[in-house]
Amino acid sequence: MAALAARQRRFQVILISQSAHDEKVQDVLELAAERNVPVRRVDRQELDALAHGTTHGGVLAIASPKPRLSSDQLLHLIDALSEPALLLLLEGVEDARNLGFTLRTAEAMGVHAMLIKKHLWDFDPVEIARPASGAYERLPLVQIEDVQALRQLRQRGIQLLGCLAGVKRTLYEADLTRPSILAIGGEKRGLSGAVRAVCDGFITIPSKPSAASLSLSHAAAIILGEVRRQRLMQQAPNANA
Repeated sequence: MAALAARQRRFQVILISQSAHDEKVQDVLELAAERNVPVRRVDRQELDALAHGTTHGGVLAIASPKPRLSSDQLLHLIDALSEPALLLLLEGVEDARNLGFTLRTAEAMGVHAMLIKKHLWDFDPVEIARPASGAYERLPLVQIEDVQALRQLRQRGIQLLGCLAGVKRTLYEADLTRPSILAIGGEKRGLSGAVRAVCDGFITIPSKPSAASLSLSHAAAIILGEVRRQRLMQQAPNANA
């Protein structure tokens, strides 16, 4: 449903199990008809052979990959925003489900686009899309080759903040209402030296000294939750009273 509604993929056909009741797949049937996507009834065994696992729910689409936004398209997206830009840069992601959960949180907390280094596209997109619960289809994804794209964004007045353990400034002390790129690294490798070199500053989550490091998805949830809080407070009628 999310992929159909997002209109980013080219659909070849939607396959529906012959045993599926029409009322359970009615929304899919209606949206497929609206998008002029053909629907074909097939045996469940055929779906089982095509799907990743057997938890497909009796519906499967054959479609083109989700397209990636180019750097120029990202700049157009930012220029069209009516609110301060919020971008999320991820490095060192080693688990597809972790990435999917992060996408889900990013969409909910108002991130406008996700920036991901080229090597991360080696993940199976199905394994990302499932935990993302539709956010994978809706949230713009931008593949960046190097830090030059980050420099271009900084030139447009967007601050780049790296999230690191052990630095002095906490996320609660940073002004996250400004146009921002938040760079978060995985728990094993963290942020690369190249990204750190172009950051405007660094922030940390003030956790207990004895605590283990947070997973990327949990760290992103905490940081993006604070961004959302600050921006909602700024929008409140008596925020500056």
